[in-house]
Amino acid sequence: MLLRIFFCLSLVLTPGIANAQQKLTVLLDWFVNPDHAPLIVAKAEGWFADAGLDVELVPPADPSAPPRLVAAGQADLAISYQPQLHVQVDEGLPVVRIGTLAETPLNSLVVLEQSGIQSPADLKGKTIGYSVGGFEDALLGAMLRKYDLGLEDVELVNINFALSPSLITGRVDGVIGAFRNFELNQLDIEGHPGKAFYPEEEGVPAYDELILLSHRDEVGDPRFRIFLDVLEEATLYLTNHPEQAWETFIAAHPDLDNELNLRAWRDTLPRLAKRPGALDRKRYERFARFMKEAGLIEEIAALDSYAIELQ
Repeated sequence: MLLRIFFCLSLVLTPGIANAQQKLTVLLDWFVNPDHAPLIVAKAEGWFADAGLDVELVPPADPSAPPRLVAAGQADLAISYQPQLHVQVDEGLPVVRIGTLAETPLNSLVVLEQSGIQSPADLKGKTIGYSVGGFEDALLGAMLRKYDLGLEDVELVNINFALSPSLITGRVDGVIGAFRNFELNQLDIEGHPGKAFYPEEEGVPAYDELILLSHRDEVGDPRFRIFLDVLEEATLYLTNHPEQAWETFIAAHPDLDNELNLRAWRDTLPRLAKRPGALDRKRYERFARFMKEAGLIEEIAALDSYAIELQ
């Protein structure tokens, strides 16, 4: 692997790095799952270690906490979500996007196939479950507007992350906030196939689902560029060798060796960023305008203050 050879040479030539591996703490956004595949495989295969990094991956006790812990200097990096980044920056949190893990939306609006709902236009008068107010409401509202509907045309019910059970039991007619790589597979496995409507096809600008955040004052940390280069190497390996990478993943986390995670694995890999360090500036600016128009942020911050491409 040419990248690892380059890393090892750079460690030898860089004063202060060759003496010992450098600790790097990365807070996950959720419990370990296939969304984190490149991180898990890179760590298990020793590629971070080869590059001089001792990477600790930490699942959060509270999924909302990682960006705030990074802002408080209690961790180096956090996995978060682009929509939440805009809100956090608007609130004054000193965090910056330095990389991307999943470069397409995973969020979707899901109904059961047997419901007869063929498009969001059929949701008028229906009950829609959600888990996180604010962005999910705005997402649904934008999707409905394409069909001359609004949130007032549906009944919203907080289902507290019980997405699939709420659909299966008939408590709701649809759910917003379902990850297309998980909930659709879960419904199918349980014998209740679902149908997804994708925000980026229904009037919502495309965005990065999973991103990597650092503290604004730490973006020059040389460990971050090395980390992103290893992440790129790992993602390309997953793309080229999905079955071998799956074996590495479940060897590291045997409790995830089941049908749901295997299906999610296959659906997640195409959505991973092949160039995790790259930044599409116009895409971020376009989505910031959407967030402001939706009333989720008060001001559109200068892009360089919250999203950068490391050199």
